[in-house]
Amino acid sequence: MSNKGPQFGLSREVQNKIDKKYDQELEERLVEWIMAQCGSGVERPEPGRTGFQNWLKDGCLLCEFINTLFGAKKPIRAIKKSTMVFKQMEQISMFLKAAEDYGITKTDIFQTVDLFEGKDLAAVQRTLMALGCLAITKDDGCYKGDPSWFHRKAQENRRDFSEEQLTEGKCVIGLQMGTNKGASQAGMTGYGQARQIINNNP
Repeated sequence: MSNKGPQFGLSREVQNKIDKKYDQELEERLVEWIMAQCGSGVERPEPGRTGFQNWLKDGCLLCEFINTLFGAKKPIRAIKKSTMVFKQMEQISMFLKAAEDYGITKTDIFQTVDLFEGKDLAAVQRTLMALGCLAITKDDGCYKGDPSWFHRKAQENRRDFSEEQLTEGKCVIGLQMGTNKGASQAGMTGYGQARQIINNNP
């Protein structure tokens, strides 16, 4: 924002570390994907962190983009271009809410200021990356673009066992676990007592 002054000392160091996490190659892939999802009417941004931020900053493109992933059931009805800061931030928030509804975990979702103020554009990339992986995994026909851009998420392989199967499982003892069945403390001496050594040799 225009009233934000320069950073010094520790704040500057922390911001530099965050900025280094930004991936230029990933930016190119994400730009290609967003353009493929939204269609030919989308202009390519200027390369670099600032160009990427300005491209997404007003939230309009993000809202259009997330709508394409939902197919006919678009979560965001009204998308309006605005120069007002609170409107732009509101649209970013609408995108984040739709991303969570799509299935992105809260830990993978960036904060509004990460994009709007450029606090952490690497976090923005992570959210978009997570969306790409989830869209590929869902395989519902809404994903547009090269399938090799993202990897599929691991799928849950849930197994449900009946009570009978669970009971049978209790009777099976794996060879690696060993067994203590039939063991007893017979012949053991109490703690603190001298050990008895029996010599069977004449």
